[in-house]
Amino acid sequence: MLQTSENLAWLIALPLFSSAILLLIGKRANSWGHVMACIVSASTFTIGLVEFFAMQSRSAENRAVTQKLFTWISVGSLNVDAALLLDQLSICFVLLITGVGTLIHIYSIAYMSHDLDRRRFFAYLNLFIAAMLLLVLGDSYLNLYVGWEGVGLASYLLIGFWNQKPAYATAAKKAFVANRVGDVGLSLAIMIAFATFGDVSFSGIKEQTELASTTQLTAIGLMLLLAACGKSAQFPLQSWLGDAMAGPTPVSALIHAATMVTAGVYLITRSNFIFDAAPTAQLMVVIVGGITLLFGAIIGTAKDDIKKALAASTMSQIGYMILATGLGPIGYAFAIMHLLTHGFFKASMFLGAGSVMHGMKDEVNMRRYGGIGKFMPITALTFGLGYLAIIGVPPFAGFYSKDKIIETAFNAGGSKGLILGITTLLGAMITAFYMTRVVILTFFGNERWGHKDEPAESPALMLIPIGLLSVGSVVSGFFLARGEALVHWLEPVVNPLKEHHSEEFLSPIIVSLMTLTAVIIGISIAVNKYRSAQADLAPEKVFILTTAARKDLFQDSINEAAFMRPGQSLVGRLLKIDYLVIDGLVRAVGSVSLTAGDKLRTLQNGYVRSYALMMVIGALALIAVIWSVTA
Repeated sequence: MLQTSENLAWLIALPLFSSAILLLIGKRANSWGHVMACIVSASTFTIGLVEFFAMQSRSAENRAVTQKLFTWISVGSLNVDAALLLDQLSICFVLLITGVGTLIHIYSIAYMSHDLDRRRFFAYLNLFIAAMLLLVLGDSYLNLYVGWEGVGLASYLLIGFWNQKPAYATAAKKAFVANRVGDVGLSLAIMIAFATFGDVSFSGIKEQTELASTTQLTAIGLMLLLAACGKSAQFPLQSWLGDAMAGPTPVSALIHAATMVTAGVYLITRSNFIFDAAPTAQLMVVIVGGITLLFGAIIGTAKDDIKKALAASTMSQIGYMILATGLGPIGYAFAIMHLLTHGFFKASMFLGAGSVMHGMKDEVNMRRYGGIGKFMPITALTFGLGYLAIIGVPPFAGFYSKDKIIETAFNAGGSKGLILGITTLLGAMITAFYMTRVVILTFFGNERWGHKDEPAESPALMLIPIGLLSVGSVVSGFFLARGEALVHWLEPVVNPLKEHHSEEFLSPIIVSLMTLTAVIIGISIAVNKYRSAQADLAPEKVFILTTAARKDLFQDSINEAAFMRPGQSLVGRLLKIDYLVIDGLVRAVGSVSLTAGDKLRTLQNGYVRSYALMMVIGALALIAVIWSVTA
């Protein structure tokens, strides 16, 4: 029997209430709305810490707590409570969402200080936090779905915050539509689960997993994977991520580091009992993760927009996590470890990019940066720590989490392990290349900003959150990996130790040496290519792969050819059928009615003799009918 907690509802209610207040009061909250939003976000983080320490004080099997709010649905055999579940997995996300979210709130006070709609921005931030917390705290797929859709709505509002610019509004719509495709997958998974198990709760489905056929479990798994692809920008639903950079930089940090894009990883990890029993679905998870890992890395090599380069990096790093979730029980733990470390270093890098943009008057093209490090030393230092973490240099955070994923990939066994291991190593090398490129073009080399004023360091309210996140970029990996702390912590949820002691194909030391070698090669290529003076315009004559990477490997063109144009053609044909058949029938009924009315109207001429004649004719007709019946 799970213990109960009365604090869980406050985690969602506080930011939701704050968002409603800021939106309803309107401009009257402009002077204090941002302060309220920050206090509320910090309060949720405090509640999360209280629950975390309370959880630690209990035994492993009794750490999970629940809170039933009310009976939501009771129809026939479907009974769903509006209930919340906080266990070892969800507490990781709660602390990440609220902790990093609070730092982003504080950063936004300075970053958005000159925006006239700052109050509305903070309202959307609170709404996003509330929806994300509902997503990870819901105790059933249906409760999760509500948070899932809430995150989609909030992200649409945040990405299109500056919607007075048509390109930004278009980017928001693109993200919204791409996510709706994934949402269809989640809704279908819930339907199949209910048809199979008669239940939509995590615990209920887990208990009945052995009673379902492999085909049923595979169908549920594939639909869940589709949902994860949409929300986490994985192949083939990744095209929205780069365009989402249209939103303010704090939004990029919130969506692409700590929250929204990690929802797919959470969904697959939470559904571990489905994927462990459906090998085909699990294999597809690995394939999708591997493709996206390389896809994002290749795109990142050719992006001159600093935020889009980091977005491509996010796509690639989430690919690592998705791949890991397809590698069995231990893979779930390492995926979550990389998710947590990634939340620190990627958030610090996005906020660092925002700091650079602040100093460069909102310029995003790295080819028009150069030599910024000596003018913004604190930003350069913190960004550099995030850089060392993401490429996996020891002892920084990414070294512990990424190396574990690469090691697990190699130890998958046979040709599968070899292919996955080489894929992850290649991804690490390309990551080292394009992230080194970002650092050199931004902070080193010749100054290329022309006659602009020299960039100045950002204010303290922006630098403090970046500094705290960079500390996490350094130490978080060590604490999570020490004594397999996170592995043991997640054991009651995903049972990572079940297959942990299988035979190793490569030892951890060998994997680390191979990874470091790949990283050094990537760094060396980037330094050799970009150490000389760079032009402020990108060269036009480049390799075909570079051209393809600049165009996001033609993902938009493929989506248009595969989905948009056939869809438009189908809709056009259906419209013609609607006009000719459906509308034609309606018009025919109207036409017949009008014609009949016109004919009948001629009988009403106003002459008594005509009416008398019709009466005689009617009487004769009636007599004839009576005679024929009685004869």
